[in-house]
Amino acid sequence: MRQSFETRLTQRYSDLSGTLRSAADYLANNPVDTATRPLRAVARDSGISPAAFSRLARALDYNGFEELREEMRKKINRRVNNFAERAERLHQTHSADETDFVTAHLAACQLNLQTFVDDLDRATLNAAVERIAQARKVLLLGALGSTGVVEYLSYMANFCADNWAMASRMGASLGAGIVGLDESDVLIIVTKPPFSGQALRAAKLAQEQGVYVVLITDTHTCPALKHAAAQFIVPTQSPHFYSSYVVTMFLVETLIGVLVSRSVPAARARIAEVEGANRVLAEVWDL
Repeated sequence: MRQSFETRLTQRYSDLSGTLRSAADYLANNPVDTATRPLRAVARDSGISPAAFSRLARALDYNGFEELREEMRKKINRRVNNFAERAERLHQTHSADETDFVTAHLAACQLNLQTFVDDLDRATLNAAVERIAQARKVLLLGALGSTGVVEYLSYMANFCADNWAMASRMGASLGAGIVGLDESDVLIIVTKPPFSGQALRAAKLAQEQGVYVVLITDTHTCPALKHAAAQFIVPTQSPHFYSSYVVTMFLVETLIGVLVSRSVPAARARIAEVEGANRVLAEVWDL
């Protein structure tokens, strides 16, 4: 499967020079201008030379800037059609007394999800699931706003596996969790701006120990990306005062769903056993 611009940029961003990073940031933040305007106009508005954009295209393994721009143009065309359908659906289904924020937030979440699915590197997803399935231990780390997502991921995973654990939970030492991990283990980190310094350092230390690091963030500028074997950039745009976690939740649910779909009978049996134990312990109440 051909890699998208976002995937290529994520994988190579830390190796780019300062000038090429600036060019990459401009393209990532201005995809419509990139797709529809001549290179000289893009260069003039960005203050970056045309030669820098051409060098960036080659650094990302395109034959030239025109090939990079053509990819963006095709993707935008697909989304414009999708926008029109979505706008009509919103017009037909939302009543006049609903607030503007509800409609705007719904549209933003739908767009984030569609953008993520369109750009998702399925090979990276499959490779991550395969490593997680074979791991001796899976350690989870989230901080600040990402803590709840990692807690939820842990909750789902423990239905089907007994080798997942939360790092630095309830005062536990993060160092104690990472010490002893090696190439047979996986560390899953969720971190978004403002980044947790602890998460960034954990990614680096784990990589140095050979751990397979899975990183979920929302920007290609995340410093921990260079330490990750599997990288996922999730869109978080929203009219809300806080970035949206809808796509992040979609991704972690997808990881567990794909994992269970490929699981051995023992894993599926464990799910049934956990459910049975929950009833015996009166953790759940069946009506």
